[in-house]
Amino acid sequence: MRSSFNGRLRLTQPPCLTPEPLGHESPSRSLPQEEAAQLCVTMTTSHHWRASLTASERYDNIQKIQIILSNQKLASEYDAACNSPLSSEPQQPEPLPSDSYCAISKSGNDDSDEEAGERIGPYRNCQYIASGVTAEVYRHKDRALKVITETHGIEPHNPTREAKILAQLKKPCIPLLETFRDHEDRFTLVFPYMPLTLSALLERGPLTNTQIRSIFNDVFHALADIHGDAIIHRDVKPQAILLESPDGPAYLSDFGTAWHPDLSSTTEPAAAKILDIGTGPYRAPEVLFGDKSYGPPVDMWAAGCMLAECVRHPPKPLFESRAVHEDGNQLGLILSIFKTIGTPTIETWPEAASFRTPPFEIYRVFEAQPWEAILSGVDEGWRDMIAALVRYDSKRMTAQQALECQYLKGDAAI
Repeated sequence: MRSSFNGRLRLTQPPCLTPEPLGHESPSRSLPQEEAAQLCVTMTTSHHWRASLTASERYDNIQKIQIILSNQKLASEYDAACNSPLSSEPQQPEPLPSDSYCAISKSGNDDSDEEAGERIGPYRNCQYIASGVTAEVYRHKDRALKVITETHGIEPHNPTREAKILAQLKKPCIPLLETFRDHEDRFTLVFPYMPLTLSALLERGPLTNTQIRSIFNDVFHALADIHGDAIIHRDVKPQAILLESPDGPAYLSDFGTAWHPDLSSTTEPAAAKILDIGTGPYRAPEVLFGDKSYGPPVDMWAAGCMLAECVRHPPKPLFESRAVHEDGNQLGLILSIFKTIGTPTIETWPEAASFRTPPFEIYRVFEAQPWEAILSGVDEGWRDMIAALVRYDSKRMTAQQALECQYLKGDAAI
């Protein structure tokens, strides 16, 4: 059995070397220089410091270092980053191993060679597909098996909770067929195998309006269903949208980090949710700025970003985001958002004033680009939908409202 591990950990260089501008601290709270030096030494002497820090520890270390640094230095570093223009070249999404069982499509899977694959529980000749943060994924005929390989210290990943959530859902969320423990006592989830993901489809080239309408009708139906039960998916992205064919139907999958109002309440109270969620250019701004009471709108932001990517010719993510292992990946995403839809102000995003790290004060103000320029050549109906989804405040379009949009139904642009 394979044991490769390609987790999506959001690692950056030690904050003492490259602080990111996450907020303003009062000079009266300055830490002793000796403590700062010791923190830097502790973080840099360990060869495997990246793997040893949790997301919370990395965040807290950044905050400590920021107390020591002057706002002037922090602002100058931010200004330097601001001066680099957004790339005009199509941005390639970071390669992301996924817990989605259909991360890689494979053809064929017959029983002519029983020794060709693995045996997992009652399933023989299972073909390896991919590895994610917590699981290895295999295919057996028309089924996909997600074998859990990591069970400790993996929040917000929780396969047991994922199975319980999936058992409550209906199409167009991916159906869970069964669960069992294999001969190594590893928890295994079984799904219908899908030959394609939206991510793989986008790699082939632009989509037609008919394809987009079909796929996103299913996506918004799935989101409306889970949001109606106060469930937050937290990792909406093209890799999590499974397709029976290039024209659909589409299924929402990868509920490994989903938040449930009852099943998650002991580890993640509603007002203290984990911030280390989402994927690259689909992460919502409230998560980037420390709002632990976020809700379903984080899924709608991601869906809007995904829709924008699909309507572009060629397909291209709306925002730029470095790979998670690169330094400054979060700062790069923040800058890309600001340079595209404008730097938020207290007037445009009043809720952000209560965030742990409000996006005001030291950030340079960028004017919002018109959506006609952001999505040049895209139908007005799509632009209007995306503008209603990709916005800072809590008035983002809901999934139910998206389903009611005439343009999504196929009517003329309005």
